[in-house]
Amino acid sequence: MTLAGIEICYLVNEIANKTQDYYVSNIYGITRNSLLFKLHHPEKPDILLMFSTFGLWITGIKISQMEENRLVKRLRNDLLRAKIIDVKQIGSERIVQITFSGFNQEFVLIGEFFGDGNIILCNKDLKILSLLHSIDVRHRKLGIGLTYVPPPSSGLNIFQVTQKDLEEIRATSTASVRWIGRTLGLPSKYAEEIMKVAGIDGQRLGNALSDDEVSSIYLAMKEVVEKVACGKHDAYIVRDDKGADVYPIPLGDFSKRNVSKISSFMEGLDSLFSENLLEQGKTTRTDTVSQKITELEHKLEEQNKAISLVKQRAESISKVAKALMDSVSIGVTTIDDSRILSLLQGCNSSLVRESGVFMIDVNGDKIKINPEASIQAIASILFNESKRQLKAIDTIEMEKIKTEKNLDAFRKQASIAQNSVVFAIQKKREWYERYRWFFTSDGLLAIGGRDASSNSSVIRKHLAKNDKVFHAEIVGSPFFILKDSENGIASSITEVAQATVCFSRAWREGLYGLNAYWVEPDQVKMAAPTGQFLAKGAFPIEGTRNFIQVSNLQLAVGLYQKGENYAIMSGPPSAVKVQCLFYVIIEPSGIDMTELAKKIRLEFLKLAENQDVVKAFNIDDFIRALPAGDSHIVESGIGQGY
Repeated sequence: MTLAGIEICYLVNEIANKTQDYYVSNIYGITRNSLLFKLHHPEKPDILLMFSTFGLWITGIKISQMEENRLVKRLRNDLLRAKIIDVKQIGSERIVQITFSGFNQEFVLIGEFFGDGNIILCNKDLKILSLLHSIDVRHRKLGIGLTYVPPPSSGLNIFQVTQKDLEEIRATSTASVRWIGRTLGLPSKYAEEIMKVAGIDGQRLGNALSDDEVSSIYLAMKEVVEKVACGKHDAYIVRDDKGADVYPIPLGDFSKRNVSKISSFMEGLDSLFSENLLEQGKTTRTDTVSQKITELEHKLEEQNKAISLVKQRAESISKVAKALMDSVSIGVTTIDDSRILSLLQGCNSSLVRESGVFMIDVNGDKIKINPEASIQAIASILFNESKRQLKAIDTIEMEKIKTEKNLDAFRKQASIAQNSVVFAIQKKREWYERYRWFFTSDGLLAIGGRDASSNSSVIRKHLAKNDKVFHAEIVGSPFFILKDSENGIASSITEVAQATVCFSRAWREGLYGLNAYWVEPDQVKMAAPTGQFLAKGAFPIEGTRNFIQVSNLQLAVGLYQKGENYAIMSGPPSAVKVQCLFYVIIEPSGIDMTELAKKIRLEFLKLAENQDVVKAFNIDDFIRALPAGDSHIVESGIGQGY
């Protein structure tokens, strides 16, 4: 599937709107021609942007690296932490430029989505810093250090075409549908749709069209282009014997095709392009494994040959030694006895002298001897040489065993390569999951800050008049908000107070018996009193504070289900037991956060009926739910949400 210029226009507009004020938090190489950008925003969910030689799109699938991408290192050096400030298309061409700004520098990443495609990194003056493929052809040259120049335009800019431009069709004897496609740079499916909307046979020759028919074609073109480029979509994935495609609008005859309705063109692209990338990756992996199997099979064959050859040589030398020993019985006592020559010839060997040194040549193996020694002594030398060579077989046999084990491992790997999972569906996160959060046993949402920045965000962006604000009596306490709690329920208030203390510095230092307090939203002031300074994440509190003593430091981590989505929730045990499928209760001191996260994940796997749900969460997801400091597990079990 190849993207059309009008489809790229839609993608550019959509991506520009969704990534506004996002910055690059990481870049992954997926294949040699595809990159995945992880984009972050302080207040909005992360976005994954796939940038490949055949297109760019927002994806919900994080694909693991399948091949090395040589641009990744350079892109990370220049673009990490840089903000996206512009996403644009060059005319109606299949070329996109994304401008990044950060650390007083600007970079432009260019994607060319035609032919073999290309990915090019430039500075703000479009001087090429790095690129996937260098180009040196008659009309164009791309290379490091050169200024980026787009290719010559292949047709009219479809977004600026006038009716007068289309009137040129009447000067051609080409079929009108072909002229429209070629002149406007459109795939045949869109050219055919334009003629269909215009109500004109696409095979009519251009010079046979009337002025009214040209006008109808122009209006039909404007209608189709607007639908696609402006996102007025009714999208489908269409599959047939020729392959698969994503249609932003119905095109052609669907009766003989496998058609699936989808919610958006972007979703369809993500599904189809990701499917293609995965197939490409599986093929690459299979080819790599097959190549390794071939290499190991050749190595094993050579080792078997070597063992056979050494055995033959050792047996030949031993045969000569035995013949010499047998010659003693017929009166041969020295190597210069005339009968020795025929004896050696009968064993495919001979007596040779090189540089004054006497040797017995056995099928090319030359064994040094003392011609004045007895026949028995010479035979003994040959027997020893035969034994030495047989010992070499032991070494080759050990290497052969290693080769066979490696070969078995790669054959098993090859058998599962096509079914290997190399991607993960991005979990849809609720807005509150960027903070500390839990649902109380009464079903009310509580959110709290993770640090000074999110503390500030919780109060400034999410505090409403029906909420209650919580803070602990200790420096290093988060602010928590109990949402929609105008008529505060005592159990929920107690639970949020406990969470506020447990997620404070008290957990790390094991400080028991602290108080937390709650106030109304209008008691929290957004600015410091005149002449005073407040640190980021701190807010003045006025009026009466309602204190609650928290007698124990205890939290629970549980698996929370909402519809078809799951999340790791942490909060007071009384809340987590009610809301979650299963839980683990922890207390301060013990092991570090990483080791504890691993243990909690193992406990969840033991408790889960469907382990795939738990496996979808990595260790970092569990660490994110934990309070800062060492902890240990005191209890685990099934929750009421099971």
